[in-house]
Amino acid sequence: VIFSQPSLYTVKAIFILDNDGNRLLSKYYDPELYPSMKEQKNFEKNVFNKTHKTDNEITFLEGMTIVYKSSIDLFFYVVGSAQENELMLMAVLNCLFESLNQILRKNVERRSLLDNMDGVFLVVDEIVDGGVILESDPQQVVEKVNFKADDNPLSEQSVAQVRLILLYTHKSTARPLSSKHAILNNQRWCDSDKNIISCICLESCAS
Repeated sequence: VIFSQPSLYTVKAIFILDNDGNRLLSKYYDPELYPSMKEQKNFEKNVFNKTHKTDNEITFLEGMTIVYKSSIDLFFYVVGSAQENELMLMAVLNCLFESLNQILRKNVERRSLLDNMDGVFLVVDEIVDGGVILESDPQQVVEKVNFKADDNPLSEQSVAQVRLILLYTHKSTARPLSSKHAILNNQRWCDSDKNIISCICLESCAS
């Protein structure tokens, strides 16, 4: 009998979907697991279809162990290998949810998540790095995220405070600029295609 060695690379993927199965956030830590965007979204669609109408907390699909939790109009998923310890994956899921519950001030729903996406990514990165679990204590995660936010000079104009819609004009037709074409650098948006960009501030919080 050959026993496989336990791996530190516990988490294969983390993703958050809305109640229609649309991706809001995803991070894949195994480059060999669904390497293309199309494969990832197909996997997420299959996972959503299997889980969104059930009350279970764990499922198995395509050789993966998946733990999940829902809240209002959001679904949270943590993915590991078929041999992975379910309790470890559940610890990551609970830490993710409880950390976001504090960051979002107990308002864990789609709009609030999108308005605070910068903080959401920080939470995920504090919990898992490259598939390795770094932290499972929500309080520790929140403290680290708050420390980084306080140290960030742009934090006062975070996504939670200023919502921008980027539009560019191409052949006299205005349409949304894909995020992959825009780079935020010292509050200046640059378009690699050199199209005209206009930034419209929709909402800001009073200081």
